[in-house]
Amino acid sequence: MQDITIQHSSAPRLLADIGGTNARFALEFEAHRFVAVDVLSCQAYADPEAAMMDYLNSEAVKAIWQGPIHHAAIAIANPVDGDIVSMTNNHWTFSIAAVKKALGLETLLVVNDFTALALALPHLDAQDRVQVGGGQPQENRAIGLIGPGTGLGVSGIIPCQDKWVALSSEGGHASFSPTNKTELALLEVIWREYPHVSAERLISGMGLELLYRSLQTLHGVAHPEAPETLTAAEISARASDETCPVCMEAVAHFCGMLGTVAGNLALTLGATGGVYIGGGIVPKLGDLFFSSTFRQRFEAKGRFADYLAQIPTYVITAEYPAFLGVSAFLDEHLGT
Repeated sequence: MQDITIQHSSAPRLLADIGGTNARFALEFEAHRFVAVDVLSCQAYADPEAAMMDYLNSEAVKAIWQGPIHHAAIAIANPVDGDIVSMTNNHWTFSIAAVKKALGLETLLVVNDFTALALALPHLDAQDRVQVGGGQPQENRAIGLIGPGTGLGVSGIIPCQDKWVALSSEGGHASFSPTNKTELALLEVIWREYPHVSAERLISGMGLELLYRSLQTLHGVAHPEAPETLTAAEISARASDETCPVCMEAVAHFCGMLGTVAGNLALTLGATGGVYIGGGIVPKLGDLFFSSTFRQRFEAKGRFADYLAQIPTYVITAEYPAFLGVSAFLDEHLGT
């Protein structure tokens, strides 16, 4: 086995970040050093227990550690309320107590993934983020977090004495509000399929796909009952290489809508400490995002435009930032 420095008295600790599509796993032997990182497809497993067992029995883990693991924490893309977790964007339904027993754990914590990501924000270094637009963060003020991926995560952290308190939020399911005539026309198209249109319905992977289909219908470039379907990755790729005008327009609307919702979050929280953008989509958009109307729409709040202009916005570029937050969550529980 490889030589591993054990810093935590509770080490090694099993950490997981489970989204609607992928489950990411790591072992932590010392603070903020994550080893044997692996990404597994949720679709390939019946439940998280099966995925966790497969990970722990992998060659990468066995090469590092073959002893027991007593403490684990999971960040999951779902509300966590009680023992039974039934994921919104995933087929997994499980009992926290049953998984804890099956894996022989002393501790198994399960926390919303964006609550965990919010807890990671104070631990990010300068190289883990890229600022979009102007503004300067105020110290010891609320910080907002939003991130489109399989769904739309929303959270934030509030300073409380000598620590940060993370918010458990399902803000992605708040109703979407159009800000111009084109968005209103898109909304009227989408209402035919969905009576309630949330922010997540449009600002997420599935949202980008829905925007693309709806724009085809709106512009009359496809049969209204059978528009062409593309995945979010295909839409982004065609927008990036400028081979599809409708894809380019879909991405442009996506970025602008995200700016509006992020600005709403900043106003709601009074997030003068900054607003961070996580999730898997925005970092992959690259220049498409940085040259978009995101920041303009973020600040476009009438009388409060100057207020928002002072609030910085950042794209999180760290590869596995949720591990930082779920580790901090476990630290607090264990008193380490």
